[in-house]
Parts: sequence; C-alpha cells; structure tokens
Amino acid sequence: MTTATIFAFAAMAALLIMSPGPNGVLIAKTVPTSGRAAGFANIAGFVVAFFVHGTFAIFGLSLILMQSANLFLAVKLLGAGYLIWIGVKALRQAWHNGLAAVAEVAPARRRRRLTTAFVEGFLTNALNPKVAMFYLAAFPQFIPHDTVSPASAYLLVTIHAALNAAWFVPMVLLFDRLSIVVRSGRVQRWIKGATGAIFIGFGIKLATLRP
Repeated sequence: MTTATIFAFAAMAALLIMSPGPNGVLIAKTVPTSGRAAGFANIAGFVVAFFVHGTFAIFGLSLILMQSANLFLAVKLLGAGYLIWIGVKALRQAWHNGLAAVAEVAPARRRRRLTTAFVEGFLTNALNPKVAMFYLAAFPQFIPHDTVSPASAYLLVTIHAALNAAWFVPMVLLFDRLSIVVRSGRVQRWIKGATGAIFIGFGIKLATLRP
C-alpha cells in the first residue's frame, strides 16, 4: 500500500467525519450532563464500531448484508428506531425539565454512565447502514487486491478511527469548557429539544435510505 493511497483514504475519511451527523449531536447531548469522560466513552464507542464494520468488510460479511434486501432492511430499521428512540428520550427530558423548572443540571457521577455513553456511541455507528456502505463501497477501493492483507486493511481502519478521535476529542473538550453555561436549565432544555428533533430527523432519513 502506497503513501499516496493512505493519504487519499485519510482525506476521504476526514471529509466524512467532518460532515454533520449523529456523532456530533450525541456528544453535544452527552458532555453537558455526564462530563467529558462520558464524551470520551462516546468516542470509544465510535472507534469500536468502525473496527466492527472494518472487520465485516475485510472478511466479506458486509457484502452479505448489502446483497440481502431483508437483512439490510432489518438493520436499517433497527438503526432508525434506535436514533428515533434517543430523540424521543431527549425531547421527553426537555419537556420534564421544563415542567420541573430545573435551574441547574448536575453532572452525572455514576460510573455506569460511562458504559451507557460507550454503548450509545457504539450503537449509533454500528447500526448505521451508511457506515456499512462506506466500508463496502469506498474502503475496498484503497486496498491493493494483489497484495491484500488484513494488516494493511486494518491500517486504514485505524487511520479512520484516529481521525475520528482527532475531530471529536476537541469537541468534547469544548463542550466541557462550556459546561457551566450549558448546564443551566434553560440551555439544557434547548439542547435536549434540538438534539431530540435532530436525532428523530436522522432516524427518519435512515429509515428511507436505499442501498
């Protein structure tokens, strides 16, 4: 694998990472109430999901998913349902916070929240057929088929994961620095309401996605 190939893949992956999507919305929802550790757990979930999709692509399992209309539909609807569920939950929290007139939102201190944040980050990407299609359609184009090896393929997955961390870690730190402002009850209601609506929109868009 040449250096030019690696840089080309990195450029494409970076553009996809920086495009608006549910990952940034999830971090904006998680960090203000659960702290930056939970935001880092979100990112860890993103990374693990990338390696799952990469493994599927390397060993041909994504091809089975994309060629089976019923299986693709099941994964698509499951992912859409999960995003919509997150959105509805955020809207309910915004509504209940408004009714209770909460002045401040305290950061979570239970370690269980880190596990929850990791699972949310993982499922947001693992159940997203768009990520699977990226690894099925774009990922193989950068692997030289005459000298293909799992090591070279996983190198690309590692680059994707590293770029993802490089983009979202500063975002986590930024939201953490702004935590005093965003933890106010009024701002939290706005954040949860906005993220809830966005997640529901992502879920509906995902539900209508065609392979």
